[in-house]
Amino acid sequence: MSPVYSSSSSIQQAAALPIKRSGSNLRVLLVTSRQDGRWILPKGQIEDGESPAEGAAREAFEEAGVKGRTAATPLGTYSYLKQITESRAIGSQVVVFPMLVRKELRRWPEMKQRKRRWVTLDSAAKKVGDRGLAKLLRELDDRDSRKALRKSLDGL
Repeated sequence: MSPVYSSSSSIQQAAALPIKRSGSNLRVLLVTSRQDGRWILPKGQIEDGESPAEGAAREAFEEAGVKGRTAATPLGTYSYLKQITESRAIGSQVVVFPMLVRKELRRWPEMKQRKRRWVTLDSAAKKVGDRGLAKLLRELDDRDSRKALRKSLDGL
């Protein structure tokens, strides 16, 4: 049975794109989803009283076990269908914030539920399960975008 899409409801989520410098290259951190093990960015709903950037940073800590500086300006957005039950999905709009990782924890809240992996932007675009996210990562991997991304990280 195909999921039923409910257009009357949609959710807003914030995602972190955790980044570390590896020489002159950038590496990004992906995590697996709890439901089916697809590679994704740490993301979730924005809680009352927090900005989208703060929500992205919180999700990076909870899901990926990383801390750092998160930019206030997002890199972009993507949409996907979030599976609520086996037969129901709702639309989700995700705003993505770059995060310069300063600390990678050995223990974190969801460590037993997820895997994490550092990869290049190109590899990340090939690994993620969401088409919209893959497109955003491919766009970030072009020469001019990588240069702008490095510049935004310099400010963190």
